[in-house]
Amino acid sequence: MKSSFEIKSIGIIRTPYVSSAPYQPFRDQADEDFCIVLNPEFTEGLYRLESFRYIYVIYFLDKINREPSMIVSPPWSNGEKVGVFASRSPVRPNPIGLSVVEIKSIKDNVIYISSIDAFNGTPVIDIKPYIKDLDTREDANYGWVDELEDKEHLILHIKGIPHNF
Repeated sequence: MKSSFEIKSIGIIRTPYVSSAPYQPFRDQADEDFCIVLNPEFTEGLYRLESFRYIYVIYFLDKINREPSMIVSPPWSNGEKVGVFASRSPVRPNPIGLSVVEIKSIKDNVIYISSIDAFNGTPVIDIKPYIKDLDTREDANYGWVDELEDKEHLILHIKGIPHNF
């Protein structure tokens, strides 16, 4: 099995986040602050992407400067400890981010998107369409969060819904 390989950036994410970013995207953030700027040689690959409402954005978390731990405590979990693969922690053995965002518009090599929880300048690895029914699982659950006392409050954090607590 190959232990390392090369992945090239196809563009960058533009956001207002420079020194800190939210744990999840905020739904009421100004949409014009968020876009993906593809390298010009990939512009043709956007053909017919605007026919989808949502896309997956796969990106490299290049600003992570900590060694991953196999046991983590998500910041919104009130100290609950879980394995890194049972979390959405950005500090992972391979620092790869995955977000589902809404396409607002596409102009040339720029995709204007809804809010994303990535730093400005984050390298994009790939973009894939989010396809209704194929990418939705009706029987999905909240995993270990289902077992917690304050489940309803934590789900607000998971969904990125601003609230007072």
